[in-house]
Amino acid sequence: MFDRASALPAKALLAIAFAVALVFVAAPLAVPWYVLELKGFDALTRATATNASQFPITIVAIDEASFANVRKQWPWPRALYARVIDQLAKSGALVIALDVTLSEPSNQGRADDAALAEAIHRAGNVVLASERQYEETAVSRQWLRVDPLPEFLAAGATNGYVNIEYDPDQVVRGIPFASDAFWKKIVEKLPPGLVKAAMPKRGAMLRYAGGDHTFPYVSFYQVLDADKDLPPDAFRDQIVLVGRDVKANVDARLASGDLFATPFTGIAGGLLMPGVELHANALETAFRGTALDPAAPWASAVLVLAVVALCAVAMRRWRPLVGAGVVVLCVGALGALDWALFQRANVWLPVFAAMSSALAMYLACGAVAYVMERQRRGEIRRAFSLYVSPEVVDHVMAHPERLALGGERREVTMMFTDLEGFTTLSERLEAEKVASILNQHFTRATAIVKRHGGTVNRFIGDAIMAMWGAPVEDADQAYHAVAAAVEMQRDMESLRADLAARGLPEIRMRVGLHSCVAVIGNLGSSERFDYTAIGDGVNLAARLEGVNKLYRTGILLSGETAAKTGARLGLREVDRVIVKGKTEAVEIFTPCDEASVLEANARAIAAWRARRWDEAERAWRAILALHPDDGIARLYVERIAEARVASPATWRDAVELEKL
Repeated sequence: MFDRASALPAKALLAIAFAVALVFVAAPLAVPWYVLELKGFDALTRATATNASQFPITIVAIDEASFANVRKQWPWPRALYARVIDQLAKSGALVIALDVTLSEPSNQGRADDAALAEAIHRAGNVVLASERQYEETAVSRQWLRVDPLPEFLAAGATNGYVNIEYDPDQVVRGIPFASDAFWKKIVEKLPPGLVKAAMPKRGAMLRYAGGDHTFPYVSFYQVLDADKDLPPDAFRDQIVLVGRDVKANVDARLASGDLFATPFTGIAGGLLMPGVELHANALETAFRGTALDPAAPWASAVLVLAVVALCAVAMRRWRPLVGAGVVVLCVGALGALDWALFQRANVWLPVFAAMSSALAMYLACGAVAYVMERQRRGEIRRAFSLYVSPEVVDHVMAHPERLALGGERREVTMMFTDLEGFTTLSERLEAEKVASILNQHFTRATAIVKRHGGTVNRFIGDAIMAMWGAPVEDADQAYHAVAAAVEMQRDMESLRADLAARGLPEIRMRVGLHSCVAVIGNLGSSERFDYTAIGDGVNLAARLEGVNKLYRTGILLSGETAAKTGARLGLREVDRVIVKGKTEAVEIFTPCDEASVLEANARAIAAWRARRWDEAERAWRAILALHPDDGIARLYVERIAEARVASPATWRDAVELEKL
């Protein structure tokens, strides 16, 4: 039903736009919608990830293999960490960062802690973890910060805060921003000028290098025996992070406290990410200077308003395919903008609200158009059933958007017919028989017009007014109109034969055709109206019908109509005339399917306009030899005779017709 344009009322469109804009400007303020927007961040993160670390960052994993080889109960003796630190320092590590809480004295005694403190002192580049722990007692509940043992800090270790913040959906996207965040302390521990790290703004988001285990991993137990398991310089100039990597189910309820959901979790087999690798991603983000800044909240609101305004303009005339194309264009453009900002400018712009506003505009406008369509169908059926055929009503009901009640400018091809000899027929017969013959003619002519896609607009006495291009659009209207006129003249021959067989006078039909832009629609009063066409071009078509008298032709069509028929019909150029009430000459043609006549006519017209009288007369007489009753040729022979004796100054190419 909605495959053509149907204008929506301005007030309804404004109300839709206002409601949609209000909803989707406010939507990002709600937590569930914000979580939906974050899924867009996740998709962009996955799409733009390099899936490889670009900086010398290595993770030493306290994994299942290490538990199997160490064969010690957790927490492990501090001497193990001391051995790892010594091995890493010996191998040339730039910074050694332990994402392990060492806040309580060792169960193995003070010697165990002393061994670790000595290793920290020897390395001189160790960062230890501080964290926040929840403590509940009989009298209080509170979060407490837990730092490494003072003796480790006294030995030269730096401590950094390792706690991770979650988004409302329990996914980690933000960069830890504490002033002593673990990754910041690692950066501070690097030799000056070695690597430049960009400090992100508050609220910046991680630029993940990839999913879990994107960074190179080495098992803890291998580092313990690095002398035999690893090359001597395996960690030279590396930033080494030591932390747990114990596999767990993706379900966060079953995961250990040091495994986190990321934008990659659950997608294509992505697992929870160890906390130590989150710190590695924070380092990578800082080193690359690609921290992602969320766009200002007003940016999303501006996008929504722009999309709603665009959709309101584009969907003012309801065309489902065009509207769907606008939605696809908006979604595609917003997606491209979001990707470009994310990848090129390190800005995350939430766009789901703007995308959804485009879809909402489409659905709302479609719903309003549907309601309007139902109402309009009833109005059109009531109105058109008064003055057009049921077939036209059915077609208009199938395509009501093609009709603008009250009038619209349309390109149409008009046809006017009139019967020559009908007055004589009326005088000889009773009124009932005249009406019967006239109805017979109208019935047959109307059927021909309909067969060629036209609409009979009205009957005026013994004349017919028909048009093509309204209310039904017709891209080939001129051809269909001329073809209908030709068939109507052939049918008239059959009607004349029938009248002759009954001893009745012959009647002939004259047809005028012109293609023009006219005002089409309901014209009249509220009590009496017609669906009709008005305009200067309509009057010209009626004038051309009368011009047939001069040339004794059955059909005359204007040059505008002739030009639109293409080469599918043989058309004979007749003359250039200035009809009554006009100042510009109009070229007129008549259908002709005889090649010899068309050829001779073309030579004759050319010679006439060049005032080569002898050549023109020979050509016209050649036509008369084929058709002695040819009215066009006879008229031109008479004109040539007059032109030979007239003053050249009085000769004109176009003929003024004051009475026709």
